[in-house]
Amino acid sequence: MATPSAAEALADDFADPLVSRIVAFLRQIQIPVEVATLEGETFLPGVVVAGGGLRVDPSRLAWPGDLLHEAGHIAVGDPARRDEAVSNDPAEEMAALAWSFAAAVHLGLDPSVPFHEGGYRGGGKALADTFSQGGYVGVPMLALWGLTHEPRRAKAAGGLGYPHMQAWRRT
Repeated sequence: MATPSAAEALADDFADPLVSRIVAFLRQIQIPVEVATLEGETFLPGVVVAGGGLRVDPSRLAWPGDLLHEAGHIAVGDPARRDEAVSNDPAEEMAALAWSFAAAVHLGLDPSVPFHEGGYRGGGKALADTFSQGGYVGVPMLALWGLTHEPRRAKAAGGLGYPHMQAWRRT
């Protein structure tokens, strides 16, 4: 039996196997995740972006896929302000959607994990369907920032196209 990596060992902080798997991936790509008791209202139940990482309250986390979307904001956010709150830049929001889908594909998860029924003002299923059918909202921004290649340009660029990622964090 293989010895778990440090990121995987830390992911044991979470009882839910899906959450542990997502957290291990996020830590592996250098997105800090810490267990915390979150008081009061949060934008998404059980998770907040703080200090360039995620603070997660396992007892309040309603949807494990929210970790991917919020991590996507950290990953695609302007590195000069990564430690601040999530940007309200529409380009970064669309890129975070695309990033979370790519992360789900990378992890072998169904698109309904990041695009669940409880999110996106009831539009989670529509987003899952759109991405699953190759409607990649936000991918041009990921490509602009050097994180992936747009599918139709991948061959000419000499790499694999989205949802394959060339890098997981904007630098």
